[in-house]
Amino acid sequence: MPDMTAASFNPNRLGTLCGLFQARLTASSDRMAYRQYDESLNAWVSFTWAQVAAQVQRWQAALVKEGLVPGDRVAIMLKNCVEWVIFDQAALALGLVTVPLYLDDRPDNAAYILNHSGARLLLVEGRFQHKKLAEITGSANTLQHIVSLTPPENALVNWSTRFVVLADWLAAAVDTPVPVRHPSTDMLASIVYTSGTTGRPKGVMLTHENMLWNAFYASQCADFGEDEVFLSFLPMSHTLERTAGYYLPMLIGAEVTYARSIAQLAQDLMTIRPSVLISVPRIYERVYARIQDGLEKKGALAKLLFNLAVQVGWRRFERAQGRAGWHPELVLWPLLHKLVAGNVTEKLGGRLKIAVSGGAALSPEIARVFIGLGVPIYQGYGLTETSPVVCVNRPDSNVPSSIGPPMPEIEVKIGDNDELLTRSRCVMRGYWQNEEATRAMIDADGWLHTGDKARVDSNGHYTIIGRIKDIIVLNNGEKVPPTDMESAILLDPLFEQVMIVGEGRPYLAALTVLNEEHWQAFAASLSVDPAHPMSLRDPKVVKALTRRVADHLKHFPGYAQIRRLHPELAPWTVDDGLLTPTLKVKRNQVLDRYRAVVEAMYADFAR
Repeated sequence: MPDMTAASFNPNRLGTLCGLFQARLTASSDRMAYRQYDESLNAWVSFTWAQVAAQVQRWQAALVKEGLVPGDRVAIMLKNCVEWVIFDQAALALGLVTVPLYLDDRPDNAAYILNHSGARLLLVEGRFQHKKLAEITGSANTLQHIVSLTPPENALVNWSTRFVVLADWLAAAVDTPVPVRHPSTDMLASIVYTSGTTGRPKGVMLTHENMLWNAFYASQCADFGEDEVFLSFLPMSHTLERTAGYYLPMLIGAEVTYARSIAQLAQDLMTIRPSVLISVPRIYERVYARIQDGLEKKGALAKLLFNLAVQVGWRRFERAQGRAGWHPELVLWPLLHKLVAGNVTEKLGGRLKIAVSGGAALSPEIARVFIGLGVPIYQGYGLTETSPVVCVNRPDSNVPSSIGPPMPEIEVKIGDNDELLTRSRCVMRGYWQNEEATRAMIDADGWLHTGDKARVDSNGHYTIIGRIKDIIVLNNGEKVPPTDMESAILLDPLFEQVMIVGEGRPYLAALTVLNEEHWQAFAASLSVDPAHPMSLRDPKVVKALTRRVADHLKHFPGYAQIRRLHPELAPWTVDDGLLTPTLKVKRNQVLDRYRAVVEAMYADFAR
């Protein structure tokens, strides 16, 4: 048997991300590596490490035939699939730099990234992308070829002599010799453009060392085994999924299955039965909302049992963490698990061992509900600029309201203005072609300034308490971190999106997007016609919504209350420029879009 000890997969021995792939191939050649759904076969298809390696060699030949040399950038715009891995590994082994793009990003943003990075080749999935390729690549002058996994369904792309179908691209290079290159650990591996809630995205330069060591440190934060099954659905262009959902499974020898889509995620969870899930809070929020909707339809007894299950389950969790003793209620758990909690965990596949939440803050209430029901959620924190994980909770030390302690070998401290600073071998090299931004982010001592305000408890668990630039300062000097308030409001399924405003104002106001289905019932309860174009402007509706928001904010200080509210039904989207591809609200853009509305909310309010 090949040596599969921890020493075999120590980054000092592996050196690079392509070294990691070769080590895994040597150790696990015939083991299953990836699984994805093939629509043409209407079946799940599996790939061993040896099968993936054979494809990597074919793709390397095609990249060599392009005349690409170490340091050249190649872009990838695919949904999560084994081809993403194949392309990335083929490029890395040749010393190329991968530039990931979000599949559903706006064409103008994708075009900017291609131009700014100087990408010489773009890999796309095809199908619906063909319709917007002209808009994406029309001004991308450095592109030699656009390679598509699938052929076009019509002549929409005949305008471009640069377009080539994958099968033809690979066939043309079948006899091309592939030189042996030896990328170094400090070589640039990827330029990842931050989605950015303000201004143009910046290209984060990550080396082989950055991401490899981050995956290695993450592997030490839980008892991972090679029998783990990861279900991958967070976009691989997101660095959390790339490091924790791609390089980490490769490091531990786990299998990765690619979900078909977010819409089919519930069914895929039941089919795949993953043991590890990497997600952002939005997914847990949606599941929570569906649970709450279901309880509303079931009646008082169901709510009582559910709340009791969460309460008793939370007691079990706190006892297991060593923070509480035995309580008589615990004898009810076997019954409550059978009647309530087990139904929830089974819908998540029934064998989930680790559910990571990162990318944004997870509401403590949502974490409490899931953990109480037996779903093992671990909140973490990181940035694209840190490859990305900085802190994460551990199975034996989980404080769900916190982001946990730092990972091994990651230095963290709190600087001026309560800012969280970090320093490690996972910190980026800098921003691509932007030395000024790099100097602003990383100081002379190597500390990266996150821009997040934090505090630390006596056990070394850090908690994010706000964003320095997002802090709202009222005209009376009171400082309000809006994120916590927005999270509290979003626990209500009536509210789909919320942004609190009030900088320099005498009080806080809120821009809100309502859930259309819940709006129907809410309007009916007020004897208002939900279809009437002016129903959302009805003073009775606005007053009732404001009162409902106040109920969710009653535990916040008196000055942190919403005194005016603007409701809409049209959601903020990536396409309209109000959300990033990771679904974060672009606060400045929303404020610009609704500037007149905001002014009106303050103009006629009695002070």
